[in-house]
Amino acid sequence: MLRIAVVDGQGGGIGSVIVRRLRDDFGDEIEIVALGTNSAATASMLKAKANKGATGENAIAVNVNKVDIILGPISIVMANSMMGELTPPMAGAIAGAKAKKLLLPLNQEGVEVIGVSKEPLPHMVDSLIGRIKLLCEEVRNV
Repeated sequence: MLRIAVVDGQGGGIGSVIVRRLRDDFGDEIEIVALGTNSAATASMLKAKANKGATGENAIAVNVNKVDIILGPISIVMANSMMGELTPPMAGAIAGAKAKKLLLPLNQEGVEVIGVSKEPLPHMVDSLIGRIKLLCEEVRNV
């Protein structure tokens, strides 16, 4: 079973959208681990039907090494992002994890990724789900 971590902070709005779509498209075919920088973000993703959740710096650092894929906004690999909630050790642990990272190019941190078209969050999540479907097929064929 594919294990997917969704990382988010603040109110967990982006993470909960991702979790909801994953659950709608994959049902119980995957395990979703909600990793929040704070308890509100984790609770929001659990409410959206993540299998389990953990909160904080150590929880993120430990769990990103137990999953196959890490999802979230691009800010999860940027130290001090999310208004300071995403600490340098969190960013380092996520960036250094062996899991494949699929990141949404949201401009919330004043960073613009050149060559990427600006799209609304639901369209980006559609693309994210499409990519995960391809990864699931690769895993099944191995």
